[in-house]
Amino acid sequence: MVERPEGEPGAQRDDAPEGAADDVLDRPLPEGVRRRVVALTAESFGALTLAELPPPLRQYARFTPTRRAKFAGNAMAAALESDAVFRQRIAGKLREAQSELAEALEHGTPPAAADPLDVAAAAYVLRPEGWVKLVAAAGEEAQRARAERADEEAERELARLREELAQARGEARSEADRIRVDLDAVRKENESLRRKLRSALSDVKRGEAAVRKAEAATAEVRDRATTEKTAADSEVRRLKARIAEAETALETSRRSAREGRSVEDMRLRLLLDTVLDAAQGLRRELALPPASVHPADTVEAVAPGRMTPKDIATRALSEMDPALLDQLLALPQAHLVVDGYNVTKTGYPTMPLDKQRLRLLGGLAVLAAQTGAEMTCVFDGAELAAPVLLAPPRGVRVLFSKPGVTADELIRQLVRAEPPGRPVVVVSTDREVADGVAKAGARPVASALLLKRLART
Repeated sequence: MVERPEGEPGAQRDDAPEGAADDVLDRPLPEGVRRRVVALTAESFGALTLAELPPPLRQYARFTPTRRAKFAGNAMAAALESDAVFRQRIAGKLREAQSELAEALEHGTPPAAADPLDVAAAAYVLRPEGWVKLVAAAGEEAQRARAERADEEAERELARLREELAQARGEARSEADRIRVDLDAVRKENESLRRKLRSALSDVKRGEAAVRKAEAATAEVRDRATTEKTAADSEVRRLKARIAEAETALETSRRSAREGRSVEDMRLRLLLDTVLDAAQGLRRELALPPASVHPADTVEAVAPGRMTPKDIATRALSEMDPALLDQLLALPQAHLVVDGYNVTKTGYPTMPLDKQRLRLLGGLAVLAAQTGAEMTCVFDGAELAAPVLLAPPRGVRVLFSKPGVTADELIRQLVRAEPPGRPVVVVSTDREVADGVAKAGARPVASALLLKRLART
């Protein structure tokens, strides 16, 4: 016999049959028994000290039984299965709480009125002789109860379906009766429509006869109208002759009236002269200058003796001579449009883009101050990884193309926006850009020419 160690309430009793602890389950615990075992362990859990708990379960020591069963259920079930000492301690707490059930199980006579799941859970923890059979019997009882509940539910569902079927059949019979009534009404309405159709056909025939009669009356009226029109034409000619006579008499009377109005005309002329003199006096009072600008002066054109970009192109300067750019920018109201990245990647391609922009814009600012020409520098917006925070230099307009629009397209839009006759110079080595702006009337020059001119500043 094995004596119970002192202080171990869950140790195996001296009178426990030998080999009872060696019984093992050959299948997992039934779900209902497992839930009862976890709930029983969670209730007894709080009566143990922290040292008496297995290390994995110590973190749940301060939990309530409900939260302990919810969050530590698997851990408690595993500890009961693998840790015999922990199971004996829980068994001791169970003997204290349910002494009658524990005593009956250890004597092999479980109460007949007890819940089979409670009996199986207590047997699993206490492990008396034959506990495996009690657990298996509880699982079978729970399964049989589930089967009985399923049968009852199936019976209730079958009854409900039978009621629905009977209701559906009644509704179908009612619907069939209603359709039969509707069909009879439709048939009667069809007969009525047929009678109305026959009546309408008779009315149509009578109408056709009336139309024929009306057509004959119309022909008669037309003949009578023709006769009356002939008589009216004769009357019109007679009236026209009388009107001509009346107009002649009216002209004679007007002539007489004009001769009589000569005095009134003289008075009107005198009033008009007075108004004109007053207007002259008002002009002198306001000191209004004579008009020096005429509408023809507002039209953009090249006057004789002025130079145009085409005139500059016919001179003997080389296409790469910086003096050519100076002559172009010396034209009245000249506008220089620069393809920014085309110039910077030609002159200093190894520099970062922001340094390229700053260097080019600095040179253009100096050139704008020297020449006084309008300058616009265009950069491709597609080259940007983020918005550019840039303060444009004095005298230089800086533009970036919108998403989906290239710098070349923006340059062509700028050239088309200028009025015909204004000198526009476009700096770009791109042949497509040069050809496009040349067709629009601008003067293209190479990027290298601008770089040479900026090198002189």
